[in-house]
Amino acid sequence: MGQIEQGLERALRTRPIPSSTEARLRFLLARNRGSTRRVATMLGVSQRTVQRWVTKKPGARRPPGPLQVRAIEEAVLARWQPRVRARRRAQAEADGFVFHTRARFGFAAPAGSSDDPRVRWITQDLPGEVARELFAARDADAGEQQQTVILARALGHAYFREWGRRAHGLHVAFSDVEFADFSIG
Repeated sequence: MGQIEQGLERALRTRPIPSSTEARLRFLLARNRGSTRRVATMLGVSQRTVQRWVTKKPGARRPPGPLQVRAIEEAVLARWQPRVRARRRAQAEADGFVFHTRARFGFAAPAGSSDDPRVRWITQDLPGEVARELFAARDADAGEQQQTVILARALGHAYFREWGRRAHGLHVAFSDVEFADFSIG
């Protein structure tokens, strides 16, 4: 998961996901009314394996392996705060969001000019159309590169061309994203 995808995920949550594997397993069990069978089916392991992960008996407990830890994390992320996520997504698509980033920006210009790419801190309000486009790309499993192109176009128009008031025809290069955060609402 890239920086932009992580930033979108953070913006859609109001509370952090459980940090330990045991807490994540407790969450999954609570969501499935304590059924180890349903959790096992969800994670692609046997029911007995899930029982070994959550048992309270000393010596009988077995920690999940790295692949299972990743599967548990993905299952929790997919099920964490679904109504909050839907509400915040709808709000971003309607009202827009504030994009905070530190990345390398530059323009199509001759070498040696002040338009050469350099690292910049940018905080910019972006409209709901950009949020809709980002979420549509994310839903279509577009990669980080496609999301970077969407944000480069939006930042070029909003930040560098001041919503079409100057620098017409300026092509923005946006790369080397160090962090990307989104503020919704």
